[in-house]
Amino acid sequence: MSGRGTARIAARLLSAAALTAFVAAPAVAQQGGAAELDPSAPLDPLPELGVEWPDLDTPESPVPPPGQAPAEPAPVLAIDEESGEQRYAVSVEGLGSTADPAALLAAFREQSALEGDRSRTANAAQIDRRSRGDAELLTELLRSRGYYDAAVEPHTARANGDLVVILAAEPGPQYRFAAVSLRGLEAAGPEAARLRETFAVKAGDPVVAEEVIAGGQALRSALGEQGFASAEIGEQDIEINHETRLATLTLPVVPGPVARFGAIRVAGEPPFSARHVATIARFRRGDPFRRSEVDDLRRALIATGLVSTAEVRTVAVDDGRTVDVAVRLEPAPSHTIAGELGYGTGQGARLEASWTDRNFFNPEGALTLRGVAGTNEQLAAVQFRRSNFVRRDQVLNAQFSAANQDFDAFEARTLLLAANIERQSNFIWQKRWTWTAGGEILATDERGVFDFSGEKDTRTFLIAALPVGLGYDDSDSLLDPTRGFRLSGRISPEMSGRSGQLAYGRVQFDASAYRPLSDNVVAAGRVRLGTVLGAGVFDIAPSRRFYSGGGGSVRGYGYQQLGPKDMDGDPVGGRGLVEFALEARVRLKQFGGNFGLVPFFDGGSLSTRALPDLDAWRFAAGLGVRYYSAFGPIRLDVGVPLNRQEGDGPLAVTVSLGQAF
Repeated sequence: MSGRGTARIAARLLSAAALTAFVAAPAVAQQGGAAELDPSAPLDPLPELGVEWPDLDTPESPVPPPGQAPAEPAPVLAIDEESGEQRYAVSVEGLGSTADPAALLAAFREQSALEGDRSRTANAAQIDRRSRGDAELLTELLRSRGYYDAAVEPHTARANGDLVVILAAEPGPQYRFAAVSLRGLEAAGPEAARLRETFAVKAGDPVVAEEVIAGGQALRSALGEQGFASAEIGEQDIEINHETRLATLTLPVVPGPVARFGAIRVAGEPPFSARHVATIARFRRGDPFRRSEVDDLRRALIATGLVSTAEVRTVAVDDGRTVDVAVRLEPAPSHTIAGELGYGTGQGARLEASWTDRNFFNPEGALTLRGVAGTNEQLAAVQFRRSNFVRRDQVLNAQFSAANQDFDAFEARTLLLAANIERQSNFIWQKRWTWTAGGEILATDERGVFDFSGEKDTRTFLIAALPVGLGYDDSDSLLDPTRGFRLSGRISPEMSGRSGQLAYGRVQFDASAYRPLSDNVVAAGRVRLGTVLGAGVFDIAPSRRFYSGGGGSVRGYGYQQLGPKDMDGDPVGGRGLVEFALEARVRLKQFGGNFGLVPFFDGGSLSTRALPDLDAWRFAAGLGVRYYSAFGPIRLDVGVPLNRQEGDGPLAVTVSLGQAF
């Protein structure tokens, strides 16, 4: 029962009792010989009761009998609607004097019953209940920001014939802290002053609940990072003085001793040994304790894909100066079946499927059987991949594959044996620096152009390569970056055997940048440079030359269709490559941000010489559509060549997962 309803019922009870006493009084007076009373005369007011005499012509709501719920209190809003339901608007007034009215209003709208149901019609009683509830909500939000004298009154008005529910707020003055005490923190010794700074609330600051909570969390985190593994933070005590509008905050802190990491203990049904868990951990026994490294280990164990549950606890030993890490693991299914479907003009349709046992060679030794069935490419491969090899985030890869490729540029039947070690980036820990180093041996039978006559021939090559790559990633996402830049370079010294030996080197450099222009528009750009040094273009196997054109290159041209061509109009390939791409990635808010449009402009040049021919630029423009799924954007790009040549199609289409770059 509301306070207003209680006062109203009490007034009615008191008026009824007073009326009974007053009506009994005339009989006593008559017995005493007093003058007769005029029954039609008005009653005199009762002294000292402070309650207006009831209007007996107005029907009263009956007082409920014991055990029965009281009647709904009278509406606090004057809604001039006789019947039916209506729509309404909501207006909040009086927040301009608060410290951050925009944030306060946003927090209110997020929880408001009026706002939440505003899209539907409501009757007067529903609007009244929501208004009273929202008035209490706004009052509590103001109090949580230090406005302890706040009052909010709801009422309604008409604006251009529409109903407007108005919440008129009077925040009053904002209370502030007179003193903030972190009792016991001095036991942290020399680190006490630095730890005190992490608790950002100080004397003179406003009494804002969110800042006090955030300060406690920051202090707890800082204690863990400074090695206080067993630190305890007690319950905060805030005393408010409404006369002075000041508050005092006391937060007890027990830092405990500075600790170091001890042993790692593994229990449950772990898919790998405690030794491998220690390899995954970023800390070693005897290192200073850091709470963040314990949390990192938990995430890393889940990221292996071999663990369904990872419980990581700290166990204090040696009076809290050493902390053992107790890990309990439960296995996850280790088999994965995956597929990918794509299409590109000139590249055709492509279906890839794979089966993987992620722990075939314990620990984390994944065996993958992979196949590609496409209109222009077929492949069968066996791959081995050992994650966290020797050290964290280091991967050993090995692969044997047999492939058949049939493109306009060349035909190739290839056996490949390759292995490398790489430092990789992933969605959980996107790395700044990545690298790869390895070796390849391939035997390939290829049909292409091998002299300036432009006639096709078939030759066999035995090639050995030692590719090395280095990358730097400053972007904010692997699949859909919105800011930052990326740099990468790759050098591949190669030896080709075909009636003698030929040594040459392939070099490629890529750079891309991303910049947000607004909340829903991102500008993106890419540059690629490539060259082959030490050999002529026709001395190199066609599959090892550079090509340009397609969905990951210059959109608007078919796959590998940009550059020199033979007498049949088929691509020859080249040694000197330069490409660029510019695009605007626009998210469509009217579709909830799940769809987007990407206008783009691409260009490139490919030459048979070591340096690209800057006088032979080819340009394309087009429009892409993006669907932003939970696992990354799905793209459809349609490009048109701007300086189209004989053999070029009127447009090129690409469907793929992820942005173009």
